[in-house]
Amino acid sequence: MPRLKDIVVQRPAVLLVGINPGLRSGAVGHHFAGNGNPFWRLLEKSGLTPRLLHYEEDDELADFGIALTNLCPRVTRTAAELEPDEIQRGRRALARKIAKLRPRVVAFVGVSLYQLYFRLPKSGGPGQKPETIAGARVFVVPNPSGLNASFPGFEHKLVWFAALGKFVARSRGASGRAST
Repeated sequence: MPRLKDIVVQRPAVLLVGINPGLRSGAVGHHFAGNGNPFWRLLEKSGLTPRLLHYEEDDELADFGIALTNLCPRVTRTAAELEPDEIQRGRRALARKIAKLRPRVVAFVGVSLYQLYFRLPKSGGPGQKPETIAGARVFVVPNPSGLNASFPGFEHKLVWFAALGKFVARSRGASGRAST
């Protein structure tokens, strides 16, 4: 299966980071393409994008100052299939991407992904975090999957995506308008 292409923009307002592509995303070559995955609706309803994008329009995120990548590029049925060495390589690669792109905010899409990246115990929840990566502030939103038992409904997830939207807007205001 081909690798999903990162959505890249220099100095994005936010870099969204997923753990790895699922089977459907791998099959169609676009991010968050799972049937019923509310990711794109969450971006629009939270104000992160001015309109609803279809997963086939994922490259248009760059037009809104949003970059998108995954910790690990390998397509799997579940993230539990990822090997420890893949995760370690993914951490290093992500740190390089962040240093190169220089986002204002890095948003981990999933609490467990945040914990995995920073090697933290299974505790805490979504929201602004104290860590920074290459000067970027860190925020965590719930994994949008319908399998996410901690945040089972759209509205439960939207609360945190809306908080991310406000956090990104404040970050833009604090450091000027996003460039390119």
